[in-house]
Amino acid sequence: MPLLEQLAKDIVTAMKARDEERLSTVRMMKSALQKAHIDAVPKVLDDAADLLILKILVKQRTDAAEMFRKGGREESALKEESQRKIIEEYLPAAASEDDIVAAVEAAIVETGATSAKQMGIVMKAAQGKLTGKTVDGKLLSEKVRARLA
Repeated sequence: MPLLEQLAKDIVTAMKARDEERLSTVRMMKSALQKAHIDAVPKVLDDAADLLILKILVKQRTDAAEMFRKGGREESALKEESQRKIIEEYLPAAASEDDIVAAVEAAIVETGATSAKQMGIVMKAAQGKLTGKTVDGKLLSEKVRARLA
């Protein structure tokens, strides 16, 4: 089922359950996806593009929570984090740290990288090995940097 259809059904479910937080988050997700579809009029966005948009929303929520914490607004940070968790329910399973380490090792062997100057090549190869999973780019970057250092 396409993601927009799933979100429409989940909006109805959240309304019936009177779950205001889930309702507002799912509506926000649907709105962001619809905007992206309208902005990309000449071409049709696929499910991979929809997931990329959701990953952007997750990153926005993570950054906002961090900024709220720095500003001493814990309640707002908790709200952002709960929204992030709801959005993550629609994303594929996250890659474990072991998966990331294995992908980095395989990418280094595949590319023959030996120095930190080749980090970009290794990052691209490692991300290719982790397709279908949600990958924390910062963690991946740290693992590649540590391995090449």
